[in-house]
Order: sequence, then structure tokens, then C-alpha cells
Amino acid sequence: MTRILIVEDEDRISSFIAKGLAAEGFATEVAGDGHLAVEFVRGGSFDLVILDLGLPGLDGFSVLRMIRAERHDLPVIILTARESIEDTVAGLSGGADDYMRKPFAFDELLARVRLRLRPSEGQEATVLRAGDVAVDIRTRRALVGHRTIELSSREFTLLEVFLRHPDQVLSRAQLLSQVWGLDFDPGSNVVDVYVRYLREKLGRDVIETVRGIGYRLQVP
Repeated sequence: MTRILIVEDEDRISSFIAKGLAAEGFATEVAGDGHLAVEFVRGGSFDLVILDLGLPGLDGFSVLRMIRAERHDLPVIILTARESIEDTVAGLSGGADDYMRKPFAFDELLARVRLRLRPSEGQEATVLRAGDVAVDIRTRRALVGHRTIELSSREFTLLEVFLRHPDQVLSRAQLLSQVWGLDFDPGSNVVDVYVRYLREKLGRDVIETVRGIGYRLQVP
């Protein structure tokens, strides 16, 4: 089983990630500080690390340097609240394979995790398709038939969630959690707004409203 180390000092975030990954069939361990993360990496056979930068004891950059000094091939995804371009450049230059900012959508994190795992671990196909609608999660390209559709980052992630659950009814709460993450107001109408955006670009019949529950991507 693929093992993932989550290095995060905020319990609610590490628990959120661990539960989501466990539901997808991954085994996880959580390290709440940098020193413990170093011990885990040295003592365990992990396949990927999700690494926060703002850690107690030993910061994420120091942990990353240790990983690259000892485990050159171990994929590392940085997950942080820091927004500066300098931090992004420093993380990627220091050997990180990917970089995500908080708040984050779990499905996007999951897609990046799967893309960074070694092919020997059964890497999934990068193209998701239902009828004429398709997305390539590696290139972030969306298609209707042979026509390329320009989507914002949130529109793309929302469509990806629908394509991962074709013909299933998804509630607004589920979509909020998976696309907008933990810190979004559950009373917001943002899901309805972005579904309208997708309908304008993909066609009005692609996403069905299930009254009183949520939405469903219709599969021809």
C-alpha cells in the first residue's frame, strides 16, 4: 500500500488530509513538527511527503533539504499558507515537486498526489472523460468534443470533481469541501455561481440540478 507522510502542525488540516487520503486507499502518518518529520523519513518507507513550511522546531525548508540530501527520489508536495513568490521559488528550487497554497481543495491535492507517485504504484490516467467533456489534469486542459474550453482554476477543479463522480448527485456541501476547502462559508452560493459559469461554457444540459440536493454531471 502507498504510504504518505503528512507534515503539518495544524490538527484539523492534517486530520482532513489523512481522512481524505485514507478514503482513497492510501496509508498515512502525521508528523506535527519538523524534527519528528525527519525521524519519520529516516525510519519509514514513505512514497510521498506533503510538507507544510511553517513548522515548529525545524521549518519546512530545513526538512526539505534533509529529504533531498538523503532521499533524492521521494516526491514532496509543499502545502503552505505563505503567499510570496519568493517562498514558492525557494520551495521549488530547494527540490519540492509541487507547491499548493492554503486554503486548498482536497480533490486538487489528491490529483497532484497521484501525479507525483511513481508509475510503479499504479499512476492513474490523467484524462477524465464523460461523453464529449474531458479534462487533462496534468496539462489543466478542458475539452468539449475537439474544442478547447478556457476555464479558471476553480472552474477546472469543479469540473474535475464532477468528472470523478459522473452521474452521481453531489450536494453543495460536498462540492464546497472538495473545491473550496475547509475555510469557506457553508452558507455561500458560490457553488451555484460556478455551476452557472460551467453551463455557459460547456452547455446548459451537461450539469443537471437535482432540486433540494445539489447537482449531477449527466453522462450520455
